[in-house]
This record gives sequence, C-alpha cells and structure tokens, in this order.
Amino acid sequence: MSISASQVKELRDKTGAGMMDCKKALTEAEGDFDKAVEILRKKGASVAAKRAERAANEGIVKIQIFNEGKEAAIVEVNCETDFVAKSDDFLSFADFVMNAVVANKPANVEELLSLSHDGKNVSNELTDVIGKIGEKIEVSRFAVDSVNGGLFVDYIHHGSKLGVLLKAENSSEAKADEILKDIAMQVAAMKPLYLSKEEVPQEAIEKEKDIYREIAKKEGKPENIVDRIADGKIGKYYQEVCLLDQAFVKDNTKSVSDVLADFNKANGSDVKLLKFYRFHLSDEKK
Repeated sequence: MSISASQVKELRDKTGAGMMDCKKALTEAEGDFDKAVEILRKKGASVAAKRAERAANEGIVKIQIFNEGKEAAIVEVNCETDFVAKSDDFLSFADFVMNAVVANKPANVEELLSLSHDGKNVSNELTDVIGKIGEKIEVSRFAVDSVNGGLFVDYIHHGSKLGVLLKAENSSEAKADEILKDIAMQVAAMKPLYLSKEEVPQEAIEKEKDIYREIAKKEGKPENIVDRIADGKIGKYYQEVCLLDQAFVKDNTKSVSDVLADFNKANGSDVKLLKFYRFHLSDEKK
C-alpha cells in the first residue's frame, strides 16, 4: 500500500525515529499507526538487547536544586560515545530522567524505570531512545536529598562529566554560598571518599593498617613497633580520603575543617557540612 509523507511525518513527530524507519514501520503495519509505533518500539528493544554487553562510559551528570533550595537531585545517564552524549535526543532523555526523579523521588534505578512521568513510562522512553540512537544507554545512578535550615551547593565541571552536590546546615549566612562552592570544587578536584574520619568503615582502616604493617616489615622495622607505625600512618590516610581532613586547595596550610571553622568564627555562624555526592563518569559504580 502507499504510505503518504504526512503519515510518515506524524509517526516521526510522535516517536522521534528516523524518516526511513517510520516509513518501513508504516509499510510493515499496512498503515496502522499504533502497530507502526509498536514495531518501532520492538526495534528499540532489539537494539537494546544487542548493545547490552557494550560499555557505556560516556554520558552526562545533571544536578537540580529545587523546592526553594531545600531539595536536590543528582543524576548520571550514560551512553557509549561522546558524540551521542552531546546529541539532542540523548540530552532530552537525560532531562526527562531528571524531571522524573525530581517529581517522583524513586528509591532506586529499578523503581525509576518502572514509573511513569508526564504520561510516559521511563523504561519505554529508554527503549525508544536506544532505538533512535543505536547505542547502549543507561541510567547509571541518582540521588535525591533534602535539608532543613541549610542549603545545597552544586558544581558541574566543564563538559558535564563530573558533578558535585554539597549539603550543609545552618547556612543562612549569605557568605556561606561562596565558601561552600569552594569546598564543592575541592570535592571535584581531590576525590574524597568520606566526609569525616567517623564515616570510614573499620574494615577500610584495618586494610590500610595491614598495608602499612607489610611496608614496615619489608623496611626491616622491629616487630614490636610495626603496629605503632601502622597506627601513626592512619592519620595520613584520613587526610587523603576524608574531606574535612584534606588540605584546602586554596590554602594547603589549613584543612577544610580549619577553613570552615575560620569562616564560622569570622561570621558568627555555625555552618556544618552534612554530606556530599560526587558523580564522575569514570567512577566505579557502587
């Protein structure tokens, strides 16, 4: 049967698929519009299955602060190539995902994919965009958080491949935004794993001590002081992995904790860091 240009355009407007794919789907469906949509969706699912084992190491990190600064979300959406990461279809899908997260606050990626937003199922939208683009695309991770009596500060590094979301309380002091932005950039640059030493799991501490013990033994240190040496080295470990213990990037004579204390003293405030999120495309996903 003959398929008109207007039919092809209507299907393209609805699905975003290519003109030739729309024409083929309409021809296969013998002009049945709904059946053609289903054919295109199956094509997307087929592409998704074929690309499932591919690595999706490119993409975008997005952050949105909303509800008058009391809530925030950070999202990572991945694809295979940097070219696709900059495409309109991919960026539109990433926006859709962020809006779905903000509106619904799902508990995990599985719940996110199962819900609907603006009348569209997230999983179906993912399948459709995979079909259009022809690459593996995935929602890797996200976080949604809230704060009372404080604020969120965000930092997106150039290229949107690295994003930091910082949560603080008692931050009504107008100048707090500036110092917190500096600390958010510190998180981006220095890659802390924990906010403070109290957050470091005992298992991680013991693992580090074992490494220091082995080094001390290989250096010929007496057995009776190996444990003391290991204990002493842990302080250096905290300075590497704990944000508050790290040397401040703008003044390495002070720790981040010292800089925050100086700010509070100078402004009569009590700003406290509560949490940070650091999403980088090259991170190992937890």
